[in-house]
Amino acid sequence: MAYLRKRSNGKWSYTVSLGMDPLTQKQKQITKSGFLTKKEAASAARKVELEIENGEFIKETKTTFESFALEWIKVYAQNAKVSSVRARNKEMKHFISVWGHLPIKKISKHIYQKRIVELSEKYSRNYVSGIHACGRMIFKHAVELELIKHNPTENVQLPKPKVNIEDIENQENEVKFLEKEELAHFLQLAKSDGLEMDYLLFTTLAYTGLRIGELLALKWSDFNTEANSIRVTKTLYNPRNNIKEYELLTPKTVGSIRTIRIDTMLVKMLKRHEIKQKELKLQQGDFYNDNKFIFARNDGHPQLNKDIG
Repeated sequence: MAYLRKRSNGKWSYTVSLGMDPLTQKQKQITKSGFLTKKEAASAARKVELEIENGEFIKETKTTFESFALEWIKVYAQNAKVSSVRARNKEMKHFISVWGHLPIKKISKHIYQKRIVELSEKYSRNYVSGIHACGRMIFKHAVELELIKHNPTENVQLPKPKVNIEDIENQENEVKFLEKEELAHFLQLAKSDGLEMDYLLFTTLAYTGLRIGELLALKWSDFNTEANSIRVTKTLYNPRNNIKEYELLTPKTVGSIRTIRIDTMLVKMLKRHEIKQKELKLQQGDFYNDNKFIFARNDGHPQLNKDIG
């Protein structure tokens, strides 16, 4: 039975027992005040008692959004790639900057939808979609831990991008690929006027369809001279473009792990490159950091993304 009380300010409150705390062996209670009438307090108390009876009651946390988000990212990082954790950290800051001080239980669906609309007016739909995905994960985790009753991100929709017909009509068509003749011309220029490894690098990209990170992560063990193939099992992650601070990560999806048959011409090019690289290693001696990368710099470290293209 709830205990009802009239406060000194004339408003009513209720106190409901939550039962015995198994750790402290003390009675747990929940109190809420601010009701204008005794009837309102009694009605709210009865709702809580029914939730307790049905095993549906959740005592929401007073933890701030920022505190919980920082706890969540630690859990998320245990099973996510470094690149994904870095992206989520960046995304959740768009929420922390506005709600950081608020108790996470105070963030309603209206508040959440309003923030998504604000972000949609500043950033691309694709980027906001990533921020929204991060928000969904944070609040879903809070619900799973029974720290909040409702997930404010449920059924929230991203605003549709505004399309201006005149802009579409006046927009020039973007070139998304090179025609065969254009590619041949580009590769010829890479061979005659490019840097030492440009011709091999861009030929490999053109003939395999590899992503740049996958290409830079290739090692000689991935190159099968008997089967004329390349095995793709990893990608190079180097956000700071530092030759010593890179990481080799698994591809984004399981489907990205694959074996690619390559042209005989490319096989010969790679074999010639391997011979040159071995000669370079002998010349460099201990100064060469031999990590077996196919597209290595003259010091053995993998090429940087910023040095290509």
